[in-house]
Amino acid sequence: MTEFTRSEIESAIGAKQEGAVAEKFTDITTDTRKITPNSLFIALKGEKFNGEDFAFEAVEKGAAGVVVSLNCSKKLNEKGAIFKVPDTLSAYQKIAQAWRMRFDVPVIAITGSNGKTTTKELVAAALCPIGAIHKTAANFNNEVGLPLTLLGINEHHKAVVVEIGMRGLHQIENLAPIAAPNIGIVTNVGETHIELLGSIENIAKAKCELVEAIPAGGAVILNRDDKFVYDMRNKANDNVKVVTYGIHNDADVKAVDIGADGLNTKFKVVFGGKSYDYELPMAGEHNVYNALAAIAAGLYLGVSNEDMRKALSVATNAKMRFEVSEKDGVTFINDAYNASPLSMRAALSTLSKTYRGRKIALLGDMFELGKEEEAAHKKVGEEVAEFGIDVLITLGERAKLIAKGAKSKGVTNVTSVNTHIEAADALKEIIKRGDTVLIKGSRGMEMEKVLEFMKY
Repeated sequence: MTEFTRSEIESAIGAKQEGAVAEKFTDITTDTRKITPNSLFIALKGEKFNGEDFAFEAVEKGAAGVVVSLNCSKKLNEKGAIFKVPDTLSAYQKIAQAWRMRFDVPVIAITGSNGKTTTKELVAAALCPIGAIHKTAANFNNEVGLPLTLLGINEHHKAVVVEIGMRGLHQIENLAPIAAPNIGIVTNVGETHIELLGSIENIAKAKCELVEAIPAGGAVILNRDDKFVYDMRNKANDNVKVVTYGIHNDADVKAVDIGADGLNTKFKVVFGGKSYDYELPMAGEHNVYNALAAIAAGLYLGVSNEDMRKALSVATNAKMRFEVSEKDGVTFINDAYNASPLSMRAALSTLSKTYRGRKIALLGDMFELGKEEEAAHKKVGEEVAEFGIDVLITLGERAKLIAKGAKSKGVTNVTSVNTHIEAADALKEIIKRGDTVLIKGSRGMEMEKVLEFMKY
């Protein structure tokens, strides 16, 4: 539980308390459904909501005070303390930053076009031998989710692992100081958000803001096999240690002899002139990269190789990230959380290399690709052919271009549908024992609904 005095809140947000006097706040919340006695309610605003509509109610429910905007026109409850600020979101972030700075623990921040959440899970797993690790819940990695994560730190935590996402330039630059990380990890640079940023170079520039935010005495952990990421080493501050990881190029932490063992992946990790055996309960080369980033972080923080090897051997992934299940002899891979050209290729490659029997891909639209949209979707279709996928079902208007690309390269068993129910029906008609079905599309496509309609 967080706890702030009145003076600490005033100092953090630069506003004096008005209304009733409250000397202590024992929790910070932006949701009236989560009000606890003596909490402080932050009235955030969005396109479709205004938290100030609930400020009066928050005090009635037990909040000791509220933070509202200077121009708040809503009736406020004089039973509680009132703080008026120019921007309530900024105030929320400043309070979270103040709380984070109370704890002298390593903070590892992760960004990248793909793999942030899985890398976060694996970093937390690799570090768990040193004690309790606090990490971003789900993918709460934006201007609201990051403060929420930081306010969950307590005195028992030995390290903190956070994701930092972005949708434009300067966003990571603005978010990183809130978390004040001393270790930064960049996983890769791909076409995600290219519609907003215009080019791969701009995406790389935006991701590099994390590297530039790491202070002297810290470390940046970079994917050696991604040219855009590797080039970020030149932007690291003085006295920041640069650690590289990779598979295909020489790196400080390198994986060799990668092989599939059912749903697991076995590989050797080479560092410090020695080789060590690892096994990860996840499929695909892309997850080896995520594990290497975690191992690099653990090594930097002094976790023993043996402890990390054991911890990663039982690591778990987040929901809808290559989540594997089986029913009636059919294997389903629910990778529906999100999709980009880079992650589509990784998923198709893993499907091809890991699973026996007939391989079926149900692929949906990819969003935020801008002028690259048509070419990117067609290329995914060509990759369906390249990786020998037997059956392709596409869902959505953009995904029809995936079908077009697949057909151009000789894939004949291709179906395009417009609704989740149609996709479910198409699958029901063709699946049989021994098949493996990959389900993937951008978050807005909600591809997981297909499994719901199939009752799987």
